[in-house]
Amino acid sequence: MKLPHLRCPRHTFGFTLLELLVVLVIIGLLVGYVAPRYFAQVGKSEVKVARAQIKSLEDALDQYRLDVGSYPDTEQGLASLFSQPAGEARWQGPYLKKSVPNDPWGNAYQFKHPGEHAEFDLFSFGKDGQPGGTGDAADIGNW
Repeated sequence: MKLPHLRCPRHTFGFTLLELLVVLVIIGLLVGYVAPRYFAQVGKSEVKVARAQIKSLEDALDQYRLDVGSYPDTEQGLASLFSQPAGEARWQGPYLKKSVPNDPWGNAYQFKHPGEHAEFDLFSFGKDGQPGGTGDAADIGNW
């Protein structure tokens, strides 16, 4: 027994240009709606990483103070957590496994001792790398 050959009319194969354009517009609208929300989350995660790194550096500075008797001064800076400063015989570091990291935006963390807000100030200038700012560009500190 022979099966009849199924034939479809020519216009039922594939999609028309209009159908493809409608799909592209829908995809564009979805991307326009989702992308800003996604990138806002990325900005929030960078701030969270900066706060976590500041907390970790604070803990290392506290350990330094327990060993040496005081926090490093501004001149010695955070480098004293990884390599022994000249004249510090009680230094028992390194207090960090790796050298001091940059903030999530690639800038160095700022350290001042004595600080203006606390015994020492440890902070990042945020996304813009400049003092002050709002949102992602706001300063993030230990105060």
